Amino acid sequence: MTKTLELTKALIARPSVTPDDKGCQQLLIDQLEPLGFKVEHMPFGEADDKVDNLWLRKGTEAPLFCFAGHTDVVPTGPIENWDSDPFEAVERNGKLYGRGTADMKGSVAAFTIACARFVQDHPDHKGSISYLITSDEEGPAHHGTVKVIETLEARNEKIDWCLVGEPSSTNKVGDVIKNGRRGSLGCTLKIIGKQGHVAYPHLADNPIHLAAPMLAELTAMEWDKGNDFFPPTSFQVSNLNSGTGATNVIPGDLTMVFNFRFSTEITPEEIQQRVEAMLDKYGFDYDINWALSGLPFLTAEGSLVESAVSAIKKVTGTNTELSTSGGTSDGRFIAPTGAQVLELGPTNATIHQINECVGVDELDTLEKIYYELLVGLLA
Repeated sequence: MTKTLELTKALIARPSVTPDDKGCQQLLIDQLEPLGFKVEHMPFGEADDKVDNLWLRKGTEAPLFCFAGHTDVVPTGPIENWDSDPFEAVERNGKLYGRGTADMKGSVAAFTIACARFVQDHPDHKGSISYLITSDEEGPAHHGTVKVIETLEARNEKIDWCLVGEPSSTNKVGDVIKNGRRGSLGCTLKIIGKQGHVAYPHLADNPIHLAAPMLAELTAMEWDKGNDFFPPTSFQVSNLNSGTGATNVIPGDLTMVFNFRFSTEITPEEIQQRVEAMLDKYGFDYDINWALSGLPFLTAEGSLVESAVSAIKKVTGTNTELSTSGGTSDGRFIAPTGAQVLELGPTNATIHQINECVGVDELDTLEKIYYELLVGLLA
């Protein structure tokens, strides 16, 4: 068993469902503190929503390379639907099964072993190496990476390069790396009508009927055309709710939840203004609440991208693809500080699913890529 596989299994054995770390971060401390990493615990939140965050740093000089990751995982779903215990890593047919194998305990383990090997091989390396590890990435993300970054910014501790270990790959390790992500703007809209009897519609005001033409216009609207790095901004309704359950009652209100995944071609303020102008045009009463969960970010070029592309080519022979597709990540909190941010991890086909798994050989390949990336930047 390789060191990477051994550490991955140890991490998976801890049922660290958000926001519980369950001792995962201590496993990393045990590996890295003997190598000269200074340990700083950064807990945030209160009682039931307390989050464990870990900041590890070796060195004091710039440039500062940071590996950002999370030890929390999503819930397993019905355990009886798994072919093996989700918190007991099991090898079958060349794959390692368990919650977090791909997202993202495998990445955390691979980088930790790569980092240890790099420090031992290059004790006088340039700059500094750090870890930003949270147990609040899969949940609300209110007390995790965002709070650590606020703390670092307040004391002017600047990250130059940040590698996020999210599962970026599609078919094999390193075939895709994320050099940016779209922004995410959510909205809860309540359209206010008037409840009444379906036989007397003139005495009521049906909010579903009020919403229909507005929704048709929203879904047909072009928000932007995207650019060389981002697809056009997309609009999707995720929930629509109205009615009392009775067939003879016109409902009094309708609640709609929707989301924009937006590019750098438009701002969240512009989206809000356009939506609210449309609502005002239709003239009905409404309440609206917006929630911005992340701005778009892009690392189009630079030494981090170059080193990652070179490391992948050296280890696997693959010409990697740069992509900004997919959901959000904690990179959205780090990029605004001016850091170059990149996401590189294992294949993502089974993340958040029953029987989540990753190829055993993927983890060792990933460790080699991480090692070569560190060599390219800091050796």
